[in-house]
Amino acid sequence: MAQASDAARTVIMTVDDDPGVSRAVARDLRRRYGESYRIVRAESGESALDALRELKLRGDLVAVILADYRMPQMNGIEFLEQALDVYPGARRVLLTAYADTNAAIDAINVVDLDHYLLKPWDPPEEKLYPVLDDLLEAWRCSDFRPVPATKVVGHRWSARSSDVREFLARNQVPYRWYSAEEPEGQRLLAAAGADGQRLPLVITPEGDPLVEPEAPELAARVGLATTPASDFYDLVVIGGGPAGLGAAVYGASEGLRTVLVERSATGGQAGQSSRIENYLGFPDGVSGAQLTERARRQAAKFGAEILTAREVSGLEVNGAARTVRFSDGSAVAAHSVILATGVSYRQLEAPGCNDLTGCGVFYGSALTEASSCQGQDVYIVGGANSAGQAAMYLARGAKSVTLLVRGADLSASMSYYLIQQINEAPNISVRARTVVESAHGADHLEQLTLRDLNTGETELVDAQWMFVFIGAAPLTGWLDGTVLRDEHGFILAGPDLTADGRPPADWELDRPPYHLETNIPGVFVAGDARAESAKRVASAVGEGAMAVMLVHRYLEQS
Repeated sequence: MAQASDAARTVIMTVDDDPGVSRAVARDLRRRYGESYRIVRAESGESALDALRELKLRGDLVAVILADYRMPQMNGIEFLEQALDVYPGARRVLLTAYADTNAAIDAINVVDLDHYLLKPWDPPEEKLYPVLDDLLEAWRCSDFRPVPATKVVGHRWSARSSDVREFLARNQVPYRWYSAEEPEGQRLLAAAGADGQRLPLVITPEGDPLVEPEAPELAARVGLATTPASDFYDLVVIGGGPAGLGAAVYGASEGLRTVLVERSATGGQAGQSSRIENYLGFPDGVSGAQLTERARRQAAKFGAEILTAREVSGLEVNGAARTVRFSDGSAVAAHSVILATGVSYRQLEAPGCNDLTGCGVFYGSALTEASSCQGQDVYIVGGANSAGQAAMYLARGAKSVTLLVRGADLSASMSYYLIQQINEAPNISVRARTVVESAHGADHLEQLTLRDLNTGETELVDAQWMFVFIGAAPLTGWLDGTVLRDEHGFILAGPDLTADGRPPADWELDRPPYHLETNIPGVFVAGDARAESAKRVASAVGEGAMAVMLVHRYLEQS
């Protein structure tokens, strides 16, 4: 076994929905490994996944996961498949009854299962410990790459602190949070020579302090790629949402030298979704973070470069090259470009909201804040799928969740399955024809003034948390003067450019634009940034793949 000093923060996890069996497994594990490993016990796949994500953010290591096969809602194979996304290096063991051995054998291929154990495992000295000893030894000899956690010291109600935490979490960077008011936070500030007037303070895994770091500096210092390895590519993909990731996967897998440029974190708005249940191939649903991380790893496996925290400021045509300029003055060029910039949530114009953004008022799910909503009253503004998914996620811990909807009901923009779930949730209520008139609070949100659109009457309610999902604006302002857009800023492409049967005025080729091609040959658009797009994850991924097919066609004829 590993020495205690080597494995002090290393976890062995056991998951079983039967409390008696769960306690028995944990008891036997502690008896043998308790001095060297931390034994974590869970009684459902969902709670175990929540624990794994928490461990991941803290930078803890997980060596072995033992999961019972027969669990309700999420069986052991389904759980281990999702656990693989969080801790791909952990050794995986399935606990089965004799009747389930065929399922265990199938799981060897599905989740790369390391071993399965038949219940009962008594005596553990013969049937449990030898297996675990071998798996732990294999894990210690593997390249599991322990990553020292980044430390963040800040104020609880600080917009910039919230931004940094969200940036690190969405980019899968393990970190530990310390309040500047708590003793450990004060000790870290003193060690860094900081007086706490400028926060957050970020301490890198190497121990270097960064005061109020901007995203590009933070990304570079925590190990994210920010600089392209080459000056010229076959394909530049701008935007790391589902459309951009889809394009990167298909472009790189088909032999194109591909670089993806993302200004914040891969996943886009979909990456912030707590649960996507209508995406093909995931009948039990999948979180946006899981789907994003799988796609990012897939793109990297095929050789796509992924650059983070790079702001694109311009697009130029230089002969056959398409040059993408960054806000810092640097540039990268390519034969072709796919614009997958997606959209951003519109800002709530009600008085007080701007000053309280990040201090109780959040745009999008802000999943790093969910744990702080336990037992509290939460308000969500908006009636589309993203708002509904956030409501279901937050309702698991919040005292109450109230959806504020401008329309008469949810049916105009929310999927039927989500409406059903919301109607069945006991602590979720919907207030139709209601808007936020103003937000109130000193250093954080304390109250909201709500207005009934039918009667005009207003009501003051206590509120510390408000998440806003009120439509989307395209991130296309930097394309002024180059790529044609509609009156709302969405990019025109293909048939939308030739509505009168003629190509755009500056179109120089003897063919019309391809389906997803903009008014600049070789520049394509995919996903939510395209005019009249479906605004669904599946369609965005499909458009990313289709855009790559059209890139090939363009390159063949160039």
